[in-house]
Amino acid sequence: MTALPIAVVGASAAGITAAEALRRAGWTGLLTLIGDEPHLPYDRPPLSKQLLHGAWEPERLRLRTGEQLDPLGLDLRLGTRATGLDVATRTLTLDGGERLACAGVIVATGVAARTLPAADGLAGVFTLRTLDDALALRGDLAGGPRRLVVVGNGVLGCEAAAVARELGHDVTLVGREPVPMAAAVGSGIGELLAEEHRARGVRLLTGEVAGFETAATTAGADAPARVGGVRLAGGELLPADLVLLAIGSAPAVGWLTDPALDTTDGLRCDAYCAAAPGIYAAGDVARWDHPVHGRPLRFEHRMNATEQAMAAARNLVAELAAEGALPGAAEGAEPPERRPFAPVPYFWSDQYALKLQAYGLTTGADEVETTVLDRDARRAVALFGRDGRAVGVLAAALPPRQIRALRAVVATPVPWEEARAKVQAATAAA
Repeated sequence: MTALPIAVVGASAAGITAAEALRRAGWTGLLTLIGDEPHLPYDRPPLSKQLLHGAWEPERLRLRTGEQLDPLGLDLRLGTRATGLDVATRTLTLDGGERLACAGVIVATGVAARTLPAADGLAGVFTLRTLDDALALRGDLAGGPRRLVVVGNGVLGCEAAAVARELGHDVTLVGREPVPMAAAVGSGIGELLAEEHRARGVRLLTGEVAGFETAATTAGADAPARVGGVRLAGGELLPADLVLLAIGSAPAVGWLTDPALDTTDGLRCDAYCAAAPGIYAAGDVARWDHPVHGRPLRFEHRMNATEQAMAAARNLVAELAAEGALPGAAEGAEPPERRPFAPVPYFWSDQYALKLQAYGLTTGADEVETTVLDRDARRAVALFGRDGRAVGVLAAALPPRQIRALRAVVATPVPWEEARAKVQAATAAA
């Protein structure tokens, strides 16, 4: 038995889910939840949709209130950053210099938004990863019609562009790929998205940003320079009152410098979500061996954060029980069972009235087949394959009954032709 805490680093959806799952799995000892933001855990997907639109206020994004957290008995450290982890001793270092020895650690630090050096210190240029980011952008959009340039036509950029256009702003969406979200949905679905954005009045451009122009201002000499335009590599200048950089993210692993950890594209874990003895990871930061797909994967999707947090918590408690370090365990009680984490990945995106839903793997495919069922309604399905087997499926504007049938097609990889027949049968009445 130990008096040391389990520490969960990251007060995110994965982090709070891990804390709750630790308690359910039998951890009755000290439990520390560390978050670098000052806010209680909140949901991130609405940041680029309902919150940015103004339909929701920040309170509605909270995953738990303070009263709901009380029964967990947390040592809650908000506004605190972990700066180091000694793997051999399972000891965290916090930004105030405190060293926290732990029985176990779950890393749920997520990802950080990428930016461009030329944007440093330039007013009117935003990223969109945190609640404060979203509120700042929303505040500037609320000042009347704006010329907004969104740099990056992935999921985040497309969602934010859709919201801004619905709010009446002049929106230009710039991406490296010729169609939106191509890496995640393929060119066929991407073209449907392009049609929808153009129909709504969004200007779509393919290109890379070479720099920014500043706007003329009558503000004082101490005021920061403000963006006035985006210069593309081809020379075109896009006038802009506001710029959103939605150019991807990087796993938040910079603080994990112990050579015992592999931090290449996230924190590398085994099939049980363990990066080292007593050290686990969950959510956007974790890259783990998926036992069904047979290779390391990392997902930046909300559903995965919750499911993986529960798996990591259960497996950590099982490990500690095997070490005899589980406080309060009833005599003769069966310890939790350590199990591989093998989800069917899922993600969704809402743009205007269009809903995209995908199961399995849609990136890294070597074969993609898109069937457009109703072009005007943007209704379509895409099947994704790798090495002759179907590994993912994506539906646009399909009803729930057909979505459930499509999930079953790729719950495990199946031969391509078998999956094609099942997708055709599932969407025959679409």
